Formats: sequence, structure tokens, C-alpha cells
Amino acid sequence: MEFQNIMYEVKEGLAWITINRPSVMNALNTATLEELSCAVDEVEKDGNILVAIIRGTGEKAFVAGADIEEISKLDLKGSFAYSKRGQGVFSKIERLGKPVLAAINGLALGGGAELALACTLRVMSETAKLGFPELGLGGIPGFGGTQRLPRLIGKSRSLWYIMMGEMIDASKALEIGLVHKVVPAAGLEEECKKIAHLLAKKSPLAMRLALQAIHAGMEIGQEEGFLLESNLMTIASLSNDKKEGINAFFQKRPPKFTGD
Repeated sequence: MEFQNIMYEVKEGLAWITINRPSVMNALNTATLEELSCAVDEVEKDGNILVAIIRGTGEKAFVAGADIEEISKLDLKGSFAYSKRGQGVFSKIERLGKPVLAAINGLALGGGAELALACTLRVMSETAKLGFPELGLGGIPGFGGTQRLPRLIGKSRSLWYIMMGEMIDASKALEIGLVHKVVPAAGLEEECKKIAHLLAKKSPLAMRLALQAIHAGMEIGQEEGFLLESNLMTIASLSNDKKEGINAFFQKRPPKFTGD
């Protein structure tokens, strides 16, 4: 697919997905969501890609929300379809089975914050901010924000930030566990590359199983979660990657995982 609203490139086993609509601060419209979905499909089917990184063009915005002009024209049926499509694309990112980093280089508002929440790990520029301004526009988060935010930072904090629309700066985002690391703006790309390359050295199969255990475990009871964990651990224990990891440990060498 030829992309018009994003840039997609693969370097050193890492897929870089850049939302590229600088004239509207990288806002998400339907076309951009479709291209993002296709890019995630490319990451999924390419066995040479081990980690993906999502970022926004420029320094002002990661993604400054959904496209207000498009939203203003949606009727009842269209609004529901738009929400479900955004939820579907973001869930695809969350359930990809490969780590996805959000490189939050600027404003991540509304749909942009929700996109970041769907990523596996979030690295934030010290000058960036997140927020959920939807209530001030007469709407609510519609791409999964009301569900993912409480799971990440708790119900009480989520109520405050969604109801009040208060902006979350980098230091606060780190303090409340919304992001995993904060770095100077100039070092964001290099830090994401560093983290991604560290992840790429791990077993692809083990990462996929661990992600499955964590995501699915959040939706079921603890005892059921323990059973799921045991089942997935058993699969990992019988894999070629597990044998390679053990052999490499005893032979004091870096493992060469294949994902099998």
C-alpha cells in the first residue's frame, strides 16, 4: 500500500511508523487510521521485524487528537463506526504480539493519548504533554481511553484527568506510571532505538507469550490468570528458543533466537 498520511520504514529490524499530517498536528482521520492499520499488518507478517516504534512528524505533536473537521460531520451511525474503527486499530496494536513503543515527541491529546496507551511501552520527551480534552468539546474518549487509562493508572486518577481535561506533563506522567521513561527531546529517537534493540535481543516467542499472559490476565480472575500463565510458560519451555537461551547461558554467549 502506498501511504499518504504516514511514513513507514524498516531499519535494523525496527519498524518506524510516523504519523505524517503536520498541517493538522498529525490528527487522526479515517484515512490515517486505515493506513496505520495496514502498517501494523506489515509489522505482523514480517518475521524480520521484532519491534515497532510509533511517532509523530515534527516537534509539536505526537498526535493532537482525532480530526475535528471530520468528526463534526459524522451522524449517529458514522460516529459509532468511527469509534469502533479506532478501537479496532488500537487493539490490533495492543495485541500485535510484538513490542510497540510510543515515542511521544509532542502533544498527545485525545485520540493521540489513546494511541499511546495502546502501545506496549511509552517513552516521552520532557517537553511533551498528554491530555483528554474531549469533554470540553461535548464528547468523550472513543478510541479506548475510558478503558485503558483506568487499567494503567487507576480509576481515581483517570476520573480526574478525563473529567477535568487537565494536561499531564512529562514528570507527572512518569510519576503516575502513564509513561515508562522521560528523556530530553533531542534524545527521544536514540532512546527508543536503544530500548527497541534491547527488546529485539529477546526471544520473539517468549515476548509474544508474555504479552498474551499480561493482556489476557487483566480481563480474568487471578486464579484463571495463573492457569493461563502456566499454560503459556509450558509452551515457552518446550520451544527451541528456550533451548537456545539455556545453551547460550551455559556457554556464556549471546543467544540467537529464532522465534520457534
